Amino acid sequence: MSAAPSTRRAFVTSMLGAAAAGAVPLDAAALRAALADRVVKKGRLKQSVSRWCYNSIPMPDFCRAVADIGLTAIDLLEEPDWAVARDHGLICAMAYAGGGTIRDGLNVTANHDAIVRNFEQTIPRAARLQIPNVITFFGNRRGMSDETAKANCIAGLNRVKKIGEDNGVTICVELLNSKVNHPDYQGDRTAFGVEIVKAVGSPRVKLLYDIYHMQIMEGDLIKTIRDHHDYIAHYHTGGVPGRHELDDTQEVNWAAVCRAIVDTGFRGYVAHEFVPTRDPLTSLREAVALCDV
Repeated sequence: MSAAPSTRRAFVTSMLGAAAAGAVPLDAAALRAALADRVVKKGRLKQSVSRWCYNSIPMPDFCRAVADIGLTAIDLLEEPDWAVARDHGLICAMAYAGGGTIRDGLNVTANHDAIVRNFEQTIPRAARLQIPNVITFFGNRRGMSDETAKANCIAGLNRVKKIGEDNGVTICVELLNSKVNHPDYQGDRTAFGVEIVKAVGSPRVKLLYDIYHMQIMEGDLIKTIRDHHDYIAHYHTGGVPGRHELDDTQEVNWAAVCRAIVDTGFRGYVAHEFVPTRDPLTSLREAVALCDV
């Protein structure tokens, strides 16, 4: 009599974790069983998932479910949850570390001291847990010209880039739409973000290219990704319109976009950041399968 699926997944997950730690050998049959039970089969694209979309699921349960699917990371965790993810064999692929807020970001110089202070304290702690990225934001316009905003953002990022460089952590500035979700956000176009990242000139300052947001603002996703992939460290997903499942109710060809990302040689994470309208973990499994190109 075979074990129930949830029991079998838990066993396989524990065996893989023990094998990774060197505690037990993992033979070929056990590895085949593990892979057969997981959604991720190809693994050419590393996938993560944003925690806030699944806040109704307790964090330990969510970690176990994520590991069962075959993911290795969770996005957008506050510091108290970094170790929870680690204890379940996962990393936080994109961490909150005090990088300001969507409204109050790098485009206002009065915000810089707090961001610098927070990054000085939290980025070394993130590095110790092997967290690859922390998030920050451009901020709302409030009537500010793009030229002033660019100069201010460059100045702020120049103050924090050495913190990222010294600790091996990439500081990612997120591109967001200003049409639907974040009215007045200044960093709402790829060209705006790329110009700033180019000027800063650090391998540890890059963009978080949110595909959902940039489809709303610009479209032309695949060409944009091919042209600017050197300035992108992380991607987010979300069905357009509505920011729901990556299914046939929305307009993005996710498999094609993900293949384009892989073809650039990208080695970072693509994180799912959609709000499920159906059973949340079923929707997540379907999205992971779709993007496992």
